[in-house]
Amino acid sequence: MLLLDTDLGAVVDWSRAQFALTAIYHWLFVPLTLGLGFLVAFMETRYVRTGDEFWKRTTRFWMKLFGINFAIGVATGLILEFEFGTNWSNYSYFVGDIFGAPLAIEGIMAFFLESTFIAVMFFGWNKVSKGFHLTATWLTAVGANLSALWILVANAWMQYPAGMRFNPETARNEMVDFWDVLFSPVAMNKFFHTVTSGFVLASVFVVGISAWYLLRGREQQMARKSIKLASVFGLVSIVCVIWTGDGSAIQVARHQPMKLAAMEDLRHGQAQAPFTVVPGVRIPYMLSILAHHSADAYVIGIDDLTEGNPQQGILSGDEKIARGRHAIETFAAFKQARKNGDKAAADSIAQLFDPSTEKGRAFHDDYFRYFGYGYLQSPSQTVPDVPLVFWSFRVMVGLGMWFVVLFVWMLALEKRGKLGRKRWPLHLALWSIPLVYLASQAGWIVAEVGRQPWTIQDLLPTVAAVSRIDAASVQVTFWIFAALFTALLIAEIGIMTKQIRKGPSDN
Repeated sequence: MLLLDTDLGAVVDWSRAQFALTAIYHWLFVPLTLGLGFLVAFMETRYVRTGDEFWKRTTRFWMKLFGINFAIGVATGLILEFEFGTNWSNYSYFVGDIFGAPLAIEGIMAFFLESTFIAVMFFGWNKVSKGFHLTATWLTAVGANLSALWILVANAWMQYPAGMRFNPETARNEMVDFWDVLFSPVAMNKFFHTVTSGFVLASVFVVGISAWYLLRGREQQMARKSIKLASVFGLVSIVCVIWTGDGSAIQVARHQPMKLAAMEDLRHGQAQAPFTVVPGVRIPYMLSILAHHSADAYVIGIDDLTEGNPQQGILSGDEKIARGRHAIETFAAFKQARKNGDKAAADSIAQLFDPSTEKGRAFHDDYFRYFGYGYLQSPSQTVPDVPLVFWSFRVMVGLGMWFVVLFVWMLALEKRGKLGRKRWPLHLALWSIPLVYLASQAGWIVAEVGRQPWTIQDLLPTVAAVSRIDAASVQVTFWIFAALFTALLIAEIGIMTKQIRKGPSDN
């Protein structure tokens, strides 16, 4: 049985910190790529359809900002994938057959698609036909979002492992149904929620930068047209974010009730549960409606999951730990039988891990589904950082509501011909750029911190997934990456700022 000693605890903490650092920096670049690619494609489509050189000039300006962001985002993404092997080797071994498949598809299909056509997109002006160049621009945008699809499928599988079975012969989980992995409700909902949030971020970015031009009396036509296009795109996108957010609440309530309880700081489960806007301000019945689409539904609380609730059919944390340890001990007995050459005993135990048999299904439902709990020492370890998850959720939702107001406001001002007459709405639009990045990061904090301590929900906690390496080496690379990523971020901001100040060019 693996117990959390001091040295291992340090490795886990520093490995989690390093992965979080890399993911946070990577996500500073990705969402802008996802959304700005489509906005650029829309602009170039207008140019090809109308022949208006204004749209070509506008397209090329926003395309340059897209390219700067894309290049730096690739570097952080590569490092993120390497960390699975260096810092999380036990995880990679345990589920590499499943987790590696979507990442391989992402590299072969999506990344090569976007990296191939991005060259035509940037260097093909006046060298290929308008139609072919437009096709390259669209394929670059589609490729970026296909990359996100496969990465998010892999991430969603960690939140809701589906389409797999455990092979005791290899001690690995193996994919048995690719389509269950790809089209699981968690994967599809996560994909659309995440990419449309990227569309919102890119829309706020374009609106904010365009507002800067209006504040300085520069590029008035480009700024107004860009604000109109981005506001429409952003408004449609944020409606999709809200819709998929509703779907996320249902999936989280069903498959990750501890995360939902942390999001609401719900200590004791209850029916007709209210939604907490902020401490002391609650909307009656709303949490039950959001989580189960029923005002009378019971919402599980933190105490239900740690102490148990027989009336709701919820096992205590201690019982789950005991069942998880039984599953681990059963696997150990299989290995010992194999080692002793007792084929009959080994084959008999192996049947328990075969969910296609009645005996295997019963063992899975009663014991193996709690396999990861066997590595924990107490139910308290299953509770994530509640204040961080609680407030991150409110930052995400609160700012999301502001972006709805911003897009509608900008469209109303543009329609009435008042866009730019008052400076303070433009200042608010400009300062919304850092706010949309904050909202985007807050969403990932809810998703990832909310599922701790699990790398794979209920099957593998971080303490069992981490590589057995020296904590000092992880600490050193943490600070190296922190310095490197900060330098990259400063470089991007500097290059972006220089390009924005320079403005569009005619060549």
